[in-house]
Amino acid sequence: MKYDWFDAYCLAKNGVEKDYKAEWEASRYLIGGKMFVMHGGDKEGKEIITVKLAPEKGRFLRGQYSEIIPGYYMNKEHWNSMYVSGNVPDEVFREMLDDSYELVLKSLTKKARAEILDKE
Repeated sequence: MKYDWFDAYCLAKNGVEKDYKAEWEASRYLIGGKMFVMHGGDKEGKEIITVKLAPEKGRFLRGQYSEIIPGYYMNKEHWNSMYVSGNVPDEVFREMLDDSYELVLKSLTKKARAEILDKE
């Protein structure tokens, strides 16, 4: 995989758990039981990684990189998929992962957030 650091980077974040959904043929990275990243493939088997982003950030990145598309089989406003075979710089991809984690973390209850962040 081009982004060989991706799995360890996601799992190093506080409170992250990983599972595999056989029916989706995809790995999910979750925080507080909510997904913030999915790693799978499209209908042709091309490897994609899907993240949650603020709508304006997603639109901006889709305009900058042809490899970033509206979320594959996801809400097209809040989720964005990136073809792994593309040329999105590592720094941009890391920022996408960080933004997705923060968005989902902020959506959790105050108590759930505190439990996750207290494990630092």
